[in-house]
Amino acid sequence: MAEGSPPASRYLRTTGQHAVIEPDTYTDGGFVLSIGGAEQSHVDLADPADIFYEYLRRIGHMVDLAAPWGEPITALHLGAGALTLARYIQATRPGSLQYAVELERELLDFVLEQLPLPEGTRLETIMGDARGALAELPADLRFDVVILDIFSGPEAPEHLACTEFYEEAAALLTDRGVLIVNVGDEPGLTLVRSQVAALRRAMTDVAAFAEAGMFTGRFPGNIILTGTRKPWPAEWTAALTARGPHPAKVLAGVELDRLSA
Repeated sequence: MAEGSPPASRYLRTTGQHAVIEPDTYTDGGFVLSIGGAEQSHVDLADPADIFYEYLRRIGHMVDLAAPWGEPITALHLGAGALTLARYIQATRPGSLQYAVELERELLDFVLEQLPLPEGTRLETIMGDARGALAELPADLRFDVVILDIFSGPEAPEHLACTEFYEEAAALLTDRGVLIVNVGDEPGLTLVRSQVAALRRAMTDVAAFAEAGMFTGRFPGNIILTGTRKPWPAEWTAALTARGPHPAKVLAGVELDRLSA
């Protein structure tokens, strides 16, 4: 899609909504994906390593810690959006092998048509439900990073927001692998609390990463939960807090106990 061109639109049969991609007037090379009139994703074609949305930047920082800087990884994206994070991984870790699962076939086709992936990107796509698609992956394939970016409010799909699903996703991880879950929630953080508990039953350790004010439970927003197959490293807390966006806070161990209580 050329910068300065008019918005492009595609009807999504599964949800009955329209997806629109239009240039971002504030970012050279930037484009915004909206679905049903609500902004969903931002892509910077000129610099895919530059992530505009704060919660996605936090996920990107978590991906940075999953393996030594620049080393190719295997990544699974459950919920594709505009493939912002797939582009980020390709830009920062060339040669990575990635899979993306998306329920809306028209959406994925639309995004790839309007916003082509960087040259050299190794991305396989699977159409279908996030949980059902796990069985379609190559049986011997394991991932360094599994990212779930589907929850957008307290009404999360029950078959995904549960320990059993997290156990199935965890079984696909390498020994160093991390399971990253973006949880969008309302004040009170009912969904966040339930997902911390569910992840803790499926993973060795869990941490939560967000703008510091989110942990007061007074505001709606996004909290990034990360499950690990080893004890949460204290140095990761320091790294994530330093990288922001600021003010940033990480809860792990006893501190996370208070959130999940």
